[in-house]
Amino acid sequence: MITEDNRLDALDWRKSSYSGANACVEVARPGEAVFVRDSKDLSGPSLGFSREAWQSFLAEVGTGSLDLDRA
Repeated sequence: MITEDNRLDALDWRKSSYSGANACVEVARPGEAVFVRDSKDLSGPSLGFSREAWQSFLAEVGTGSLDLDRA
C-alpha cells in the first residue's frame, strides 16, 4: 500500500501545460509509484497509485468511457 508522508513535498510535481491558470491536477512519479494532487491545494492530500493502476486509469480515460456525458 502506498502511503502519504512529508516526503511528498520534495517530489517533482508536474502540471499539464494545457491547464494554464485553471485548476488542474499535478502528478509526481517517483520510482514505482504515481502520486496525484490538486494544484490549487498544494498542502492538501494526495492520492498514491501503483504505475500499473495509473496506466490502467489513463487507458480508460483515453477510451472516453469515463466521460460524464456518457453516464
